[in-house]
This record gives sequence, C-alpha cells and structure tokens, in this order.
Amino acid sequence: MSTASDLLAKYLAAESAILSGQEVRMGDRSLKMADLAEVRAERQRLELRVNAETRGTAGARYQTADFS
Repeated sequence: MSTASDLLAKYLAAESAILSGQEVRMGDRSLKMADLAEVRAERQRLELRVNAETRGTAGARYQTADFS
C-alpha cells in the first residue's frame, strides 16, 4: 500500500468519525465538525492521487495516441 493509500484510509476514517459527531486526533491536530470541508477536500485530492498511482500514470501529463 502506498503512502497516498495509507493517508486516504486515515482521511476516510476521520470523515466518518466527524460525520458521527466525534472529534478526531491525528498527531498534534484535532479535527472537529468545523473541519469537515477540509477533510473532504484532502480526501478527494488523495483519491485522485491513488487512482493515478493505480493506473500507473502518476505524474504523467499526456497519453500517447494509438492510431492502429
């Protein structure tokens, strides 16, 4: 599992806990209901990164056309 995948799992757990009305601690940070938008934004960014890694296109900005 990549670092992005590990972080994504943690953000999914944090989002779930926040939606349940709980406070979540990750290291020295404390996330409460007010931080839900921040957690969701980071989760979405990590999902894109994990999907790119899974497809093997992390960092690629273009694709080669196949005209066959």
